[in-house]
Amino acid sequence: MMMQIEDALKQARQRLQHSETPQLDAEILLCHCLDCDRSRVYAWPEEELPADIDAAFFELVEKRAAGHPVAHLIASREFWSLRLKVTQATLIPRPETECLVEAGLAMLPADKPCTVLDLGTGSGAIAIAIATERPCAHIVATDISAAALAVAQYNAARHQLHDLRFIHADWFNFKNETNFDMIISNPPYISPEDEHLQQGDVRFEARTALVAEEEGLAHIHTIIANARRYLNIGGWLLLEHGYQQANKVQTRLKQHGFSQVKTGMDLSGHERYSIGQYQT
Repeated sequence: MMMQIEDALKQARQRLQHSETPQLDAEILLCHCLDCDRSRVYAWPEEELPADIDAAFFELVEKRAAGHPVAHLIASREFWSLRLKVTQATLIPRPETECLVEAGLAMLPADKPCTVLDLGTGSGAIAIAIATERPCAHIVATDISAAALAVAQYNAARHQLHDLRFIHADWFNFKNETNFDMIISNPPYISPEDEHLQQGDVRFEARTALVAEEEGLAHIHTIIANARRYLNIGGWLLLEHGYQQANKVQTRLKQHGFSQVKTGMDLSGHERYSIGQYQT
């Protein structure tokens, strides 16, 4: 006898009771298997699941119960209302980074050409979000991971953004013909000793996309130390960081001659990103 949607979701919810969002996880995984949106499972709870769909669904449920991120299981994550492909080679885009994008957009002209450099682009989330909102912007996105860049290029093409330039590079280690009006980055900023690395989704994400030496600040320091050489006068540097790192990031920005230094909050009220302006 085939299982109905409502019964499958109930069973999955019980199996995922240790998740923070068991019902949502179950619905997303089932919709992935059915190739539908969530309105279908709400509208047709008595619909019977074919045996192959049932088996595929509960295989994903077991992987989620073991801790694997939903985004990896369905190879997708929504960011800035955009559906993006993600893999284990990329950081899973998070809502906190949307606050960084929002801050960047507030400093970019809506209808004039400008230049933006996205360092450590990963899935391309930041660059693609900015490109959709600022079609006049010329955007360069870099990453040290060739596998991540392939994902970013796929996502850009998926959203018909063909003017993004992707470069395989370790931070600023690339040849550039012009400077930028903005450099924006969500670099690795978790300390290798951080206990959160043993918890939740991050256990399954690439350490190179998460961890940095010097208490999580090594890559941030590298970016700040080199950014001015790649910025136009009046250009902005925007950096996402850990919720306890704002004071140190602000201090380093000021030490390297940035002005208008300030920190912004994420949706949880944590200090999540800092910015500075290069004025000479």
